[in-house]
Amino acid sequence: MRSDVDPAVAPEAGHGFRAPTFALLLNAPRPPSLWKELSGSLRGAFLPELGNTTTLPYSFSKWILSILHGLFPVLDWGTTYSLSSFKSDLMAGLTLASLGIPQSIGYANLAKLEPEYGLYTSLVPPLIYAVMGTSRDIAIGPVAVISLLLSSMAQKTVDPAADPAGYRRLVLTSTFFAGVFQTSFGFFRLGFMVDFLSHATIVGFMGAAAIVIGMQQLKGLLGLKHFTNSTDVVSVIKAVWLALRHHSGTKRKRYFWLAAIGPLLSVILSTLMVYLTRADRHGVRIIQGVKKGLNPSSIEQIELSGGALVGDAAKIGLICAIIALTEAVAVGRSFAAVKGYQLDGNKEMVAMGFMNIAGSCSSCYVATGGWLLLHRSFSRTAVNARAGCKTTVSNVVMAIAVLVSLELLTRLLYYTPVAVLASIILSALPGLVDVKEACNIWRVDKMDFLACIGAFLGVLFGSVEIGLLAAVIISFAKITIGALRPSIEMLGRVQGTDVFLSVRQYPSAIKTPNLLIIRIDSPFFCFMNANLIRERIIGWATEKGAGKIKAVVIDMSKVMSIDTSGLAAIKEILKKLPSSNVQVGVVNPGWQVINKMKLAGIVDENAGSWMFLSVSEAVEACDVAMNDVKEGAFSV
Repeated sequence: MRSDVDPAVAPEAGHGFRAPTFALLLNAPRPPSLWKELSGSLRGAFLPELGNTTTLPYSFSKWILSILHGLFPVLDWGTTYSLSSFKSDLMAGLTLASLGIPQSIGYANLAKLEPEYGLYTSLVPPLIYAVMGTSRDIAIGPVAVISLLLSSMAQKTVDPAADPAGYRRLVLTSTFFAGVFQTSFGFFRLGFMVDFLSHATIVGFMGAAAIVIGMQQLKGLLGLKHFTNSTDVVSVIKAVWLALRHHSGTKRKRYFWLAAIGPLLSVILSTLMVYLTRADRHGVRIIQGVKKGLNPSSIEQIELSGGALVGDAAKIGLICAIIALTEAVAVGRSFAAVKGYQLDGNKEMVAMGFMNIAGSCSSCYVATGGWLLLHRSFSRTAVNARAGCKTTVSNVVMAIAVLVSLELLTRLLYYTPVAVLASIILSALPGLVDVKEACNIWRVDKMDFLACIGAFLGVLFGSVEIGLLAAVIISFAKITIGALRPSIEMLGRVQGTDVFLSVRQYPSAIKTPNLLIIRIDSPFFCFMNANLIRERIIGWATEKGAGKIKAVVIDMSKVMSIDTSGLAAIKEILKKLPSSNVQVGVVNPGWQVINKMKLAGIVDENAGSWMFLSVSEAVEACDVAMNDVKEGAFSV
């Protein structure tokens, strides 16, 4: 314990068991630097055989082969691919195409791009993902939420009606940046960036986005020619009211394929009806054709120099990258858990990053997978899984179907009514509004619900950026409040054991007489909470039951990070309490914490009398010290 007892004679006072355990604390290696962690993450992501070493355990050719296997998982599962798996993937891919082709055209319209851009985005990205992705179930292509994100943010910089070419350049540049950010997240294992958007935030965001998307489709559904570019609900309602005023004056799983081919049948039948009745001459709006041919190169349209436009494109790309990854990785992991295989989150980020970089160079906008809730039949990923897909080959089959459509079927889409495309998008939206989950969030965590409702109202009445910013601010406020007011618990022993638990949570836990055992339940001991922790510990030890507390054990096993303010607080505790004849013991600080305590001179070779690996060890030392050493001996 922290006292003037000479560590050299401590073993004779019953502390002989301390030497080997304290040596573990004192002689622990220094934690890796930030650079080593980053470089180790990069090696670990694609060269797991290296572990934490930097020496190749095999020849250069095998090293190259290991990199290729890390980047292209198809090299692993492709060697065991069977005919039966191909049959399943073929049927899944064709079913997926029947849903994806009409949806892609509709989503392109939502993104304020020509119809063919939706088909382009369902061609190149799925092919890239098929050889680089680790999820067997995710279906890649354009989605409603990302289409809304792009259009709502990009049109603030370039008006798609006044300058369609400039708008396309901005969208393609944003897609390029989205791919760069996603690839970086994967390479450097920065998946925590995606976690900035909590589950509650996504629930609120998707609910509001579904409502906004649905109201935006009223333009096509009602055949309105003049409509607002704003995405907030007030502007949309006003535009609909003015336009109408002027104008006037689940299913069973075994039958999932019916819902999947529904959009395609709707397009075929409605197009045929418009053609036969020539309804386009009587006010029915049609898409007037889709450009024939494969994806043209768009490399020259990506602008990486241009001041404000590049900055706006980077901002749009970052937001789209995070939103696209958040749900795609979550849904991919859900299906992987159900089907019993492993999904590598970092490789998923790299795969999606590469496919969007390649897509931006081939006239595609941001693609992702997994959007919409799992139980909704209109989710591409849900359809893909229910159709019996075995591998990512189903994405290849879908892409081939899209290729055939671009080459042979585009002329047939000339008479497709815009209202049908709007209805296809509307039919996919109800699953985004998850009222049940919002109620569950309210029941479980009120602060999480506040983030959820912040995202919902921000998107609904403001903009996408306002909604996401509000949710992130609320989430960080929650974290900050938790750090400012950390839980500091008094511990007691569970009778007959060496287990020490919070006496508030477990009232049956027994306090040790004359001994105060405290646990700091916060990973951070820093400027935000250092004064509170110091004052609470000193106050409990000296003011409450003054003269009765003879020793304090501070369990720091949950403290993973400490700054100079925290170190100063530790120094003051170790100085003030012994001067009041109160012994101090510190239990098992985190790796980074113990290293900084060494660097600050708090922990040295004489610290063996007050540093411990476990609470039970510290309590035993306190009992021995209080029984064998005179009370007046405790001073610094």
